[in-house]
Amino acid sequence: MNIDLDNRHSSAETELWTASVCLINDLDGLPYNPALLLSAFLRFRDSAEITALTQQRPLTADMRAGLRWKLVRLLASTAVLVLVAAFSLRAPAAELSPVPAEEHRILSPLTYRYVLNQPEACRDKSPFLVFLVPVAPRDSAAREAVRGTWGSADRDVLTLFFSGLPEEEQRSNLQEEAGLHADMIQMDFVDSYQNLTIKTMMMMRWLSTFCPHATFGMKVDADVFVNVFYLLEWLRSSPRRGFITGSVICDGQPRRDPNSKWFVSEEHYRDNTFPPYVSGAGYVFSGDMAGRISWASRNLFEIRTLKYDRCTFAGLLIVNGFGPTELLHIWKDFSEGWASC
Repeated sequence: MNIDLDNRHSSAETELWTASVCLINDLDGLPYNPALLLSAFLRFRDSAEITALTQQRPLTADMRAGLRWKLVRLLASTAVLVLVAAFSLRAPAAELSPVPAEEHRILSPLTYRYVLNQPEACRDKSPFLVFLVPVAPRDSAAREAVRGTWGSADRDVLTLFFSGLPEEEQRSNLQEEAGLHADMIQMDFVDSYQNLTIKTMMMMRWLSTFCPHATFGMKVDADVFVNVFYLLEWLRSSPRRGFITGSVICDGQPRRDPNSKWFVSEEHYRDNTFPPYVSGAGYVFSGDMAGRISWASRNLFEIRTLKYDRCTFAGLLIVNGFGPTELLHIWKDFSEGWASC
C-alpha cells in the first residue's frame, strides 16, 4: 500500500501512521499469536478515515477525531502484545524445552560433573585450535596414536581427550594417564555410543568455560587422519565468529531398525529425514560458536575410508577409519613428504 500524505494531512497523522507500521514490522516473528494485532490492524486499515487517506480525499473533523482514536487503540493493542512477547521471552528455559523435563535433565550438561579435569590447560594461553577428541576409557592405544601424530604436530594446537565412565566389566587407568599427559577429561556418565550426545555437549561446555579465548575448536574422532598442516593454513583465512563447517550431510534419514547401532525411534524423532548437519567424524567451529551456522564447507572432510595416498590426503582435511598402528604408519610418511605434493 503506497500512501501519499501531502500537506492536507497533519504531520501528527503521518507520524502516528509511520509508528504503527514500524511497530507491526518489528513484531514480526516474535513468539506469540498475533491474531489480536492483526484484527486491530485490519479494522484500522479498512476504516473510512484510512480509505480517505489512500484516495487522497480531505479528512473531515469527525474523521480526524476517529483516526486519532483508532490509532490510539491500535498502538495500545501493540503495546500489550509487546509486553506479552517480552514476558514470554523471559520464561524459564525448562518451560520452553521441546522435550520432557526428565529427558532435558538427562541431556543437559549441567547435570554432570568432571571426574578428571584440566582447568589450567588454557590458563596462560589462547590456542588457535583445540582438538576435542571423544574416546572410550579403554582406548589408550588410540589416544597414544593421536598424541604421536596430528595431536601434537603444532604448538598452536591443544589436544584434549574426553571420556565417560567405564562400564562395570571394564577397567581403565585414566588417573595415571591424566597425570602423565595432562590431556584427559572424564565425565560422570557411562561411556557408550548412546551417550555420545551428552559427551559432545560436555565438550562444548568445557571449551566455553575453560578455554573461551580459543580461536577455533574441532570435534574429531580418534580414528581419523587429520591433515593438521593444511587445516591450520586453511583456518587462518576462515571466519572467526559464527562459524562451523565439516562434511555436510543433506540426505540423512533415521534408522528404524531396533537392532541398528544408529536406531532412532519415532517417539524420539518422527520425521523421515534429518535436516542438513555436519558429520560427527570431524567438524570445525569458531570459538564463539553460539550454535549458528554461517558457512557451508567444501568437501575437505572425507568421511569414507580411503586407501592411503600421500598427495590425495594432502588435499583433504580429515579421512576416518584408521586403527592406531595404521595411523602411526600413515602419519610418518605423510608428515615427511606432504609439502612436496
